[in-house]
Amino acid sequence: MNLSERLARFDRPDLYVVITEAFCGGRSALDVLDAVLDAGVRLIQFREKDLDELELFLRATQFRERTRKYDALLIINDRLEVAIATDADGVHLGQTDAPVDVARRIVPELIIGASTHNLEEALEAQALGASYVNIGPIFATQTKAVPTGVVGPAMIDAIAPHLTIPWTTMGGIKLHNIDEVLKRGAKRVAVVTAVTEADDVRAAASELRERILSFHA
Repeated sequence: MNLSERLARFDRPDLYVVITEAFCGGRSALDVLDAVLDAGVRLIQFREKDLDELELFLRATQFRERTRKYDALLIINDRLEVAIATDADGVHLGQTDAPVDVARRIVPELIIGASTHNLEEALEAQALGASYVNIGPIFATQTKAVPTGVVGPAMIDAIAPHLTIPWTTMGGIKLHNIDEVLKRGAKRVAVVTAVTEADDVRAAASELRERILSFHA
């Protein structure tokens, strides 16, 4: 796929599940991935920060094989070289990762996401060629610490109207508070533990996904 084809699929409303084995409730990341894909989710991020190089590549390759079978988009967190080597659909970059404009020159046909916590960061990422920006963390979360801390749902109102590219939102989003981001226009809602640590991963993913799709029906 080229970038326009990937973006056309990315722009559909969906649940965006970020998978890290440490947050999989004692299950393997691959088992969680299979359940998420079986629930219909077609937007997956592989995020492992503590694996050695070989294990990281092998695990990402397995994610690519499984997501390809389901025709799902695969985004690799942080590691541009892993995204290239595994033929992923994109890479998601934090504020301390490779600059967005550098990544864009290297991978012109991949989706490039950027974590942003305020309007200035979001507009800079957009200007540098990001395909989408993530706004967050919206609520308290144990999966990622950022210097800004929780930005709150109001940050969506401060950032989204100024964007000309798609955006996602993330951070402590669960079934009981997802409407707080949906009513502010969120189409692609990213979650970690709300799905990956659920007793029934497939059911949790299905319920969140159905809420998103019904809101945008």
